[in-house]
Amino acid sequence: MTTLDKTYHPHDLEKKWYQQWEKAGYFKPKSGEPPYCIMLPPPNVTGTLHMGHAFQDTIMDALIRYHRMKGHQTLWQGGTDHAGIATQMVVERQLQAQDICKHDIGREAFTHKVWEWKAHSGDTIGRQMRRLGASLDWTRERFTMDDGLSEAVKEVFVRLYEEGLIYRGKRLVNWDPKLHTAVSDLEVIAEEEAGFLWHIRYPIEDSEEYVVVATTRPETMLGDTAIAVHPQDNRYTHLKGKKVRLPLVNRLIPIIQDDYVDPEFGSGCVKITPAHDFNDYEVGKRHQLEMINIFNIDAMLNEQMPSDYVGLDRFDARKKIIKDLEEKGLIEKIENHRLKVPRGDRSGEVIEPYLTDQWFVDAKVLAKEAIAAVESGKIEFVPANWANNYFEWMNNIQDWCISRQLWWGHRIPAWYDDCGHVYVGRDEKEIRSKHQLSPQTLLTQDQDVLDTWFSSALWPFSTLGWPHNTSEIKTYYPTNVLVTGFDIIFFWVARMIMMGLKFMNEVPFKQVFVTGLILDAHGQKMSKSKGNILDPLDLIDGIDLEALVLKRITGLMQPHMAQQIEKNTRKEFPNGIPSFGTDALRFSLCAFATTNRFIRFDLSRVEGYRNFCNKIWNAARYVFMNLADQDLGASDNEREYSVYDLGMRSLWQKTKTTIEDHIQKYRFDLIANTLYDFTWYHYCDWYLELTKPILQHASKEQQRGTRYMLAFILEELLRVMHPYMPFITEEIWQKLVVILADNDKTHNRDSIMIQPYPEVSAAHMDSDAELVLGWIQHFITGVRTVRAELNISPNKILKAYYKTHSTKVSEALLANQQCIKTLAKLESVIKLEQEALPTSTHIVSSDFEIFIPLAGAIEDVSTEIQRLNKELQKHMADFEYADKKLSNESFCAKASVDAVEKERTRKTKANEAIIKIKETLQKLEAIKH
Repeated sequence: MTTLDKTYHPHDLEKKWYQQWEKAGYFKPKSGEPPYCIMLPPPNVTGTLHMGHAFQDTIMDALIRYHRMKGHQTLWQGGTDHAGIATQMVVERQLQAQDICKHDIGREAFTHKVWEWKAHSGDTIGRQMRRLGASLDWTRERFTMDDGLSEAVKEVFVRLYEEGLIYRGKRLVNWDPKLHTAVSDLEVIAEEEAGFLWHIRYPIEDSEEYVVVATTRPETMLGDTAIAVHPQDNRYTHLKGKKVRLPLVNRLIPIIQDDYVDPEFGSGCVKITPAHDFNDYEVGKRHQLEMINIFNIDAMLNEQMPSDYVGLDRFDARKKIIKDLEEKGLIEKIENHRLKVPRGDRSGEVIEPYLTDQWFVDAKVLAKEAIAAVESGKIEFVPANWANNYFEWMNNIQDWCISRQLWWGHRIPAWYDDCGHVYVGRDEKEIRSKHQLSPQTLLTQDQDVLDTWFSSALWPFSTLGWPHNTSEIKTYYPTNVLVTGFDIIFFWVARMIMMGLKFMNEVPFKQVFVTGLILDAHGQKMSKSKGNILDPLDLIDGIDLEALVLKRITGLMQPHMAQQIEKNTRKEFPNGIPSFGTDALRFSLCAFATTNRFIRFDLSRVEGYRNFCNKIWNAARYVFMNLADQDLGASDNEREYSVYDLGMRSLWQKTKTTIEDHIQKYRFDLIANTLYDFTWYHYCDWYLELTKPILQHASKEQQRGTRYMLAFILEELLRVMHPYMPFITEEIWQKLVVILADNDKTHNRDSIMIQPYPEVSAAHMDSDAELVLGWIQHFITGVRTVRAELNISPNKILKAYYKTHSTKVSEALLANQQCIKTLAKLESVIKLEQEALPTSTHIVSSDFEIFIPLAGAIEDVSTEIQRLNKELQKHMADFEYADKKLSNESFCAKASVDAVEKERTRKTKANEAIIKIKETLQKLEAIKH
């Protein structure tokens, strides 16, 4: 006899099934049409699975499993990113712990250490993805620094350089003074901090007059090359063409007019420092201003500065400059000021705009085709509104700085001779041959490496074997859909589109499904510094409170936050986090996948979906118990189906149709809701209950029909659920097919994940059966509602009367009265010929009315009236309390959105309860009198 354990324990079966799937090679593409391919956004090799990964990986895996079951030639291409800065910092810290500096061992030995670290510790996220059930083809896993991808990177760089689309020049970049490298905008986090606004007097040449300039970075004034005012600002029209004497430097700089200036901010005069501010850089280019770099790579003042400041750290220089200005009477005033301070996400250092020689891609040229590809519909954004964000950035695109001053990464394929001439090629041998350089010509390769996003931009075709014309490229390029977050539309999505069109003459993917950002329960972004990160594996396995606290406070960049983080954690998770299992987490993440930009993570919903897993498990146990050693019939000739069987089968066809529509629209939240509703409400709460009288009292033919339908719907339901809940569905399905195989020896017992996806059957649609099923459900629900409202014992046997003008309804209720009596605990179900019954409660349905005589139904009417009056007073007090708060303008203006919404909900629920209780009291008073 095939059975399921009494209690659902997810962990053992999750490990068992994943190992079997991977060992059997089920994740590899199989022959089929059409091909279907998703590229995994490559996580950092240093990374660990966070909630954003789990969210997107669940969606990708659901799509892959669905298309695999549809018979498509399915490839989920995985791999990891070398993550230049992040990885280099990890290894540098390890060396520092041994009192070793990377410069002590040199570049070659250092990169060797990085490769060693990658070999031993670089696959953490891969192991964690397996825990999540991700069905990538692990045999094809790629790494952005492996030989094949490195070849692709060199090829792209050389070709773009030869076309003049890559160049080396002096430009302003985000500079990290601690890491000594340029960083991308994505690696800069700007958060509001407390600071000051210094108002400084700049004397006008040959005049007693001065202009006042406000700045948050007074140290940069040493690099000022102009003062700007707005052309329409009448306060300063008389200063046109004049100059000011730069304080402390004694250098004359012009007063210029530019629309960039906001006349309403400060005095309306702005200092222009082209070498240390991105906006000033653009103003400087427009007015051909000199660009003076005041810093060295450590953000210390360089030798070009006045001798009093040379060698000072920028913040020490700031203090001295303010002191010197105050002594000269040139500080007008100092104000407290909150400002956005840009910090490196890896180093935590304040980022400096810094003028330096870097390599750039001429992105404007590449952007034209990429814009057209989305405009023409070759690439579709889902939801469609994200295309607007894409266009906004692409239409204002700047040249892309692709060089980084690191040792770990793709070394720029450029060499220099002793005269400073630059040569670009795939290797030194090619360069010497191409340029006919003598063996005596000494060539030195560029020390910089490429931005990590450069190799990532090639991911959709480099992972398939480009620059070679492989069968994988012919089969899978362009890929079908990219699943990604809105935060990297610009940094990654757009660049993949540009590179794909440039080197493949085709878009890299046909759709971009943009997910929202997972926030914590309070609407805050999850981050280590806030101490509010939820590790997906902790939700799968569970974690006790002390371990959770330790995990959150260890390795904080701001140790002073540890006490507050510990306090918050103990308050929010007093008992730690229980174990939910992978399927409950995956289903929760699907349910969270709304079209909203931000998504609050609600742990109570995960708990709810863990209960859903239990519901599925127990439903399967009921089915197994009733199928064990029983005859299901060899064909429909040996079965007789009840109206419940036919109605539920028909409703299941509609459910499959709805789910199919949601899949095509990437509405995973609606898929989860639809599956939950059908499984919990229709299949478990209704169908299983409706089958009990048949399996106990009906004919053999009817029992065979009901047993078969129980198994038929459950088996298809498991297959439809499988993409979202792979483990529990495999476990139940494997045992179900053993039972089915006893009746059908040809039944396929291979894994559920390679079974065909259930199709909608028009032949199984039966609107009449659904209608009858609905009438029966409404009748039973009506009686149960009366019991609940009047506090009548569930075991109290009642009488029910009904009135209807429909012959079909009357016939249906008569034919199914045994089932109605059993499930509604009724003595009789009688058609009412007279107008009404005295002292009865009355339930109105769209097709019939139900009357329940109340005399004798309630044992002590007076006591029940007293109880309801007490309950009424409680709800009236709740209503008044909420109404008073919501009438308070100060509360509504100052309280959080959540707090206001909580009071609105309290008021609505209290009002609904008041109405219901008053209606019930009227009925009870009628009985009493």
